[in-house]
Amino acid sequence: MIGRRDPRARKRHLEVRPGGGSAMHGYTRLVVWLLLLSSSSSYFGHGISDSDVQCLKGLKQSVIDPNGVLEGSWSFSNNGIDGYICGFTGVECWHPDQNRVLSLSLGSLGLGGPFPQGLRLCSFMTALDMSDNNFSGPLPEHIFEQTPYVTYLDLSNNSFSGVIPASIANMTYLSTFALQHNQFDGGIPAQLGNASQLISFNVADNSLSGPVPDTLQSFPAANFTGNPELCGAPLDKKCKKRFRVRIHVRLVRIREMFVRIQKLLHRINDASIIGASAGFIFGFVVAFYFPHKFLFCERLQPYTFRVCG
Repeated sequence: MIGRRDPRARKRHLEVRPGGGSAMHGYTRLVVWLLLLSSSSSYFGHGISDSDVQCLKGLKQSVIDPNGVLEGSWSFSNNGIDGYICGFTGVECWHPDQNRVLSLSLGSLGLGGPFPQGLRLCSFMTALDMSDNNFSGPLPEHIFEQTPYVTYLDLSNNSFSGVIPASIANMTYLSTFALQHNQFDGGIPAQLGNASQLISFNVADNSLSGPVPDTLQSFPAANFTGNPELCGAPLDKKCKKRFRVRIHVRLVRIREMFVRIQKLLHRINDASIIGASAGFIFGFVVAFYFPHKFLFCERLQPYTFRVCG
């Protein structure tokens, strides 16, 4: 794995698709606002969102926090105070008087462990930054269920591994997706190009292989470098012809040919058995009813044989 980079350099390394806007562009944020307003008529009132509190509690319990950053800041003893979680390290709320998480900025805090599972309880979170930490293991197969409204997802500079879940394409509002400097392998799911709002995508310095999907080739080549087995535009490395596919097709054809030959031999075998059986029966009948035509003791005659006796 390639060494970690300066966070400032990493931010500059995040390129956007030509013609794109900022990561948290106005359209996406407006959509999320509308969703939020439609879900709760009392959003701007005072009160506590139990689900968001439970979200942060679960996250705190699931991560490894060797530096005690969350332990010292995330105290859940003030349950009667509106908006108390908005003062937690890395937590930004939609409104200071509401325990409603807008974004989590957990970058460079020395955190570790697997990808947190309780994030779905932060129902209206739009940004998640877990970069420059020690998180590891695979991403959840259905990660979109954990972060349905996230527009900004930065998991760069960690030790995440496994394949990139194709279900990320179901994150309708995702505009920035950063996975550089991890240990992901396998191919880049072609479905990711279907995310219409995606304006920033980076998978540099992983162990990915195969072609770059056509729908993602408009991003800079630097966003795909550091993957020795990755090929196709915008990289200079051309993809090899898919001999495996051709071999597979030929094997299928050979298999079909053998099946046909087997069926033909089976038919021939059946015909031979029928012919042999008919010949046996015919010979038996003739020999039984006309024995004087076959039993002989002298030299052969042209057409018949004299019976001995």
